[in-house]
Amino acid sequence: MADQRGRVLLADPRGYCAGVDRAVEAVERALELHGAPVYVRKQIVHNKHVVATLERRGAVFVEETDEVPEGAVVVFSAHGVSPAVHEQARSRNLRTIDATCPLVTKVHSEAKRFAREDYDILLIGHRGHEEVEGTSGEAPANIQLVDGADDIAHVQVRDPEKVVWLSQTTLSVDETLATVDRLKERFPSLSAPPSDDICYATQNRQQAVKQMAAECDLVIVVGSTNSSNSVRLVEVALEAGARASHLVDFAAEIDPRWLEAVGTVGVTSGASVPEVLVTDVLDWLAERGFADVETVKAAEERLVFALPHELKPRRSAN
Repeated sequence: MADQRGRVLLADPRGYCAGVDRAVEAVERALELHGAPVYVRKQIVHNKHVVATLERRGAVFVEETDEVPEGAVVVFSAHGVSPAVHEQARSRNLRTIDATCPLVTKVHSEAKRFAREDYDILLIGHRGHEEVEGTSGEAPANIQLVDGADDIAHVQVRDPEKVVWLSQTTLSVDETLATVDRLKERFPSLSAPPSDDICYATQNRQQAVKQMAAECDLVIVVGSTNSSNSVRLVEVALEAGARASHLVDFAAEIDPRWLEAVGTVGVTSGASVPEVLVTDVLDWLAERGFADVETVKAAEERLVFALPHELKPRRSAN
């Protein structure tokens, strides 16, 4: 162990949320029930380590449904899919297991309801993200994507009195509310979703980072670059006062030079990151004199989601 150089503030909550836990377990259970291979459309969750671990167990990740052999088992990722993808799966006689996070399903339901009521729906989110593509597919004629402030000027609606906003579940809370404020300047009658779309886990992880960032010379966020909520944590750390913040998939990616003139390191992880990767980072820091770890707690999380109904044991007839 190196001489003590500084301390670590460890964010709580961090890592797996209930939706990710459910999605990963869905693939593991599908492999137990059906045997390998089990196909997964897109990455089940946005994390390199999780995907590689499931691949070793027999999961085969594909980009599109037409890559899955006729009649095979396919799991839809936590980010959700459009009705068109469900239809493609039916046409290929695929046995589907829908691991869409229930909080994403809630946004899909809102999109369908507002489309039935003939609203123009402004979906705040990142262009090309799987979750946005799935939600947009529920009502493509009614939904326009708003990806940041630059898109606001181009929004066209049929009736300014019938406009509602929805959002991707993994965005920055502050940034989304700022976008909503800008949209309200153009559309004063803009309606809000009946409940907040940004998921509880995204908000809690951002809140924990906000509580500790001002004390941190460096914040290390464990997560993958295609994980929207992980990328947001880096941004939130910098906005909340951290001097520097970096995203890493693994401890080996940390640059020792980041620790120069650093007294306090913050550590957190995105909602699709297993705790073993955080432990590796803490060990790496301890070896370099940052062994004093203090937890910064922002919320208590007890939410658990039931597995997809396709994986629940069938009740016997007697």
